Amino acid sequence: MVGLVLLGSSIGALFAMPFTGWVIIRNGSRRITLFGAFTYCALVPFIPLLPQVWSLIFLFFLLGISAGMLDVAMNSQAVMVEKQLQKPIMTSFHALFSIGMMIGAVCGSLFTELGTTLFIHLISISAVSLVTVFIARYYLIHDKPENKDKEGPAFRLPNAAMVSIGVIAFCCMLGEGAMADWSTNYMENIAKASPALAPIGLSSFALAMTIGRIFGDGARVKFGDRTLMIACGLISMIGLSCAVIFVHPYAVIAGLFVVGIGLSAIVPIAYSIAGHTKIFLPEWGWRW
Repeated sequence: MVGLVLLGSSIGALFAMPFTGWVIIRNGSRRITLFGAFTYCALVPFIPLLPQVWSLIFLFFLLGISAGMLDVAMNSQAVMVEKQLQKPIMTSFHALFSIGMMIGAVCGSLFTELGTTLFIHLISISAVSLVTVFIARYYLIHDKPENKDKEGPAFRLPNAAMVSIGVIAFCCMLGEGAMADWSTNYMENIAKASPALAPIGLSSFALAMTIGRIFGDGARVKFGDRTLMIACGLISMIGLSCAVIFVHPYAVIAGLFVVGIGLSAIVPIAYSIAGHTKIFLPEWGWRW
C-alpha cells in the first residue's frame, strides 16, 4: 500500500517533467522554480489529513507534479550558473539537495523521539522551507521567456545522446529513490532497528551523498566524467550488496553510507552534460 502511494508521486513527476522544458521556455526557469517550490511546500502538510488511500495517492500525484517541475527548473538555473562561472559546480548544487535530505531524516528521527504528531512535524518543516524559498527567490537568475515567431512542439523526442544520458540518470535515480523511500522501512522492518534509529540509515546515505558531491566537482576535473561515473556505479553496487547481505542496523547504516558515496556524482554529471550537449559527446567518444 505504501508503494502504491509512492507510485502516485512518481507518476506525477513522469507526467510533468517532459513538458516542463516547454513551460520554462515560455515563462523562464525562475518562475517555474518558485512555483514548484511553493506548491510542494504548501502540499506537504496535507499528508496526515487525508485518511483515504485514494485521496492520499492523488495528493502524492500533485506532489510529484510540483517536484518534477521544480527538479527540471532548478537544474536549469544551476546550468546557467555553471555556464557563467565556466567551471563544473553541478555536484556542489546537488550537495545542498543531499544536505536537505540528511536534515530531513534527522528531523524525522527527532520528531519521532519527541512523540509529536505527524501534522506538527510536517507543518513545522514546511513553514521553515517556505521562508527559505522566499529568501532564496531574490538570488535566482532572472531568465526571460523566449519569444519565438514560430510555435514549437510542447514535447520533442530526445536524440540518441540524450537517451544515453537519460538511461544513466534513470539507473542512478532508481537507486536514490529506493534509498529515500525504502531505507527507513528496511531499517525498521528487516534490520529490526528502533523507530528512532531507523531514519539514521537515510541520514547516513544523505551524509555520504553530501560528502561525495562536495568533492565531486574536483573529482570530475581530475578523473573525467566517464571514469568517475563508472567508479561511482561500482562503489554503489558494493555498498548496496553489503546492506542486503549483512542485515544488522549498524551494518546497514554503513552500507547505505557507501551507496551514498557511489551515487553522489552520477546524476549531477548527467544533468551537467545534458545542459551543455545537444548532439554528441566528444569527451566520451560517443558518436551517433
